[in-house]
Amino acid sequence: MACIELDLAHAYRPHPREDADYALLPLQMTFRDGGAYALLGPSGCGKTTLLNIISGLVAPSQGSVRFDGVDMTRATPQQRNIAQVFQFPVIYDTMTVAQNLAFPLRNRKVPEDQIKKRVGEIAEMLDMSGQLNQRAAGLAADAKQKISLGRGLVRSDVSAVLFDEPLTVIDPLLKWQLRRKLKQIHHELKLTLIYVTHDQVEALTFAEEVVVMTRGRAVQTGSADALFERPRHTFVGHFIGSPGMNFLPAILANGVLRVAGHALALPSGRLLPEGDLKLGVRPEYVAQSTEGDPAALPFTVTMVQDIGTHFMLTATVDANTVKVRLPPEASVPVAGQNVWLRVIGPHTCFYRHEELVDA
Repeated sequence: MACIELDLAHAYRPHPREDADYALLPLQMTFRDGGAYALLGPSGCGKTTLLNIISGLVAPSQGSVRFDGVDMTRATPQQRNIAQVFQFPVIYDTMTVAQNLAFPLRNRKVPEDQIKKRVGEIAEMLDMSGQLNQRAAGLAADAKQKISLGRGLVRSDVSAVLFDEPLTVIDPLLKWQLRRKLKQIHHELKLTLIYVTHDQVEALTFAEEVVVMTRGRAVQTGSADALFERPRHTFVGHFIGSPGMNFLPAILANGVLRVAGHALALPSGRLLPEGDLKLGVRPEYVAQSTEGDPAALPFTVTMVQDIGTHFMLTATVDANTVKVRLPPEASVPVAGQNVWLRVIGPHTCFYRHEELVDA
């Protein structure tokens, strides 16, 4: 295992001049020894490029990669001692499950008694002890991906195990089971794990820290709670959550906060800069209120959805739309009805130039 430090940028085209030329904009990042991380973002945001730079499959066009303080920028994957698990299972169909799991160890001339012991441990963790003598060719897709995961985990001496969307081809129920299994394995083996995904549920349930990426930038690194409660960038607020954070244009002038033409009371103890802002509030934290509430705005309901565990309200004010999550016992308005909704509270965030305003 290793502490991995990145200080780099990467462009696939020569002589990059502007942000759009970069696959990865300049970033500094540290993955601590034994940590579980997820790189989360939409397709094309640079997360697989970053993973391949860590593994040594791609050399950064600028900067350095360090493992435990040693410069490994030009080192091969073998020299970095990295295990990588890809989106589609990479296994030998003609071999048994046990032979597939043992293959990385036999290549390194590990003694047979140690191989047998380690294969048994990993098979037990993956619930494959009863399939060790089966040929891989006849197994279902999820079992084949388990083998691929096991081959990444079987070596105890690796610097890190990298996962590139390994559960994409797996049935949703089995995805949930394998995510739980990976989290359990991390707790038991204390390996450094870095997991690429575009699925926020996968990232937030697996990782201790999530790196949210967009357009080649790492816009925030933090726990699930930090990403949900205090998004550092409007993209994080939008991307994390289902649905994401509501945003309303606001302006602060002469100490008065105005949203959609209405003056609202500033949150207690908050100091905000004068000028144009964005108010951000999650659907979970918007509450029904009454006229005269200094923290509320008048909305018109456009849609009500019964989700089962809650109602999802869609409402508009001055051409701006918000989503509101109401508990099942709430008094639910109907489409076309006018309602007052409280958007200012302890969980409300404010943004300038898409970045969180700390107050």
